[in-house]
Amino acid sequence: MGLTLKSPIIAGSSGMTKSIENLIEIEKNGAGAVVLKSLFEEQISNEMNRGLAEAHDASAYPEAFDYISNFTKASAVDEYLTLIENAKKNLSIPVIASINCVSNADWVEYAKKFEKYGADGIELNIFILPSDFSKSADEIEKTYINIIENVKKHVTIPISVKISEYFTSLAKTVVTLSWTGIKGIVLFNRSYSPDIDINTMQVTSTNVFSTPEEVAHPMRWIALLSDKAHCDLSGSTGVHDGEAAIKILLAGASAVQVCSVLYIKKFGVIAEMNQYIEQWMKKNNYQSIADFKGKMSYKNIPNPAAYERVQFMKYFAGIE
Repeated sequence: MGLTLKSPIIAGSSGMTKSIENLIEIEKNGAGAVVLKSLFEEQISNEMNRGLAEAHDASAYPEAFDYISNFTKASAVDEYLTLIENAKKNLSIPVIASINCVSNADWVEYAKKFEKYGADGIELNIFILPSDFSKSADEIEKTYINIIENVKKHVTIPISVKISEYFTSLAKTVVTLSWTGIKGIVLFNRSYSPDIDINTMQVTSTNVFSTPEEVAHPMRWIALLSDKAHCDLSGSTGVHDGEAAIKILLAGASAVQVCSVLYIKKFGVIAEMNQYIEQWMKKNNYQSIADFKGKMSYKNIPNPAAYERVQFMKYFAGIE
């Protein structure tokens, strides 16, 4: 994103990054930047709708409707602005505001307030599940472009976009997004995974935290795209230790985001990851991240087809 980081390890947006106490500990343990807990577009809408539901006469009085709508929106945003302001007062590392959005609504105007209160950048965490039968892939992807273009109108600080892999042509979409003027793309956001409890017959959640094995997914796509994208790439999902971080950087990322591992091992894991990276660099005579960033990208390895293979060969899988 054009930000200078003292470490490639970024604390990703989560419940761990919504308190000043945690943010201070994250910096003490060596994080290069923090992405604040996301402000959810649905959060603003739900609070507004709840307020309207409780005000029985709102529908009869247009001015009451406007007041409640504006008040509940302002309340949610003001709380977030306070978090940004306090984070900037207490931290020396870059503070990136985050909004989790699914539409091109009027919330984009709040982006300029994020900048006013000191945010060093904005991460747009966009995840639109392609489950609407009436919308084509092009229409869904256009929504991403529209969100980006509208936010860009309101801010001068760098913008990154955190996306999922749910695209008809992921490679083309990433390159297209990288041409919009954003400064970074994060691969990938972690989606809510539903499960079914067969005893209670309820829909529940599962796999809340990532596993170390999942790092192969962002690593593959960063390796394939890092030489094609016109902005920085960051890897997220499955980064649980220093070795995983190095793999993502070798694939071509400029940084990595950690989240699940902060819940599992707490903030000290950031210091452990930094130490591992430093020792590995010394062992291999690297002076900076730039010396090995992208060394194992699609363009730079002898057998690039290894990143494109999607089927196990019979002798490898052990299946006749």
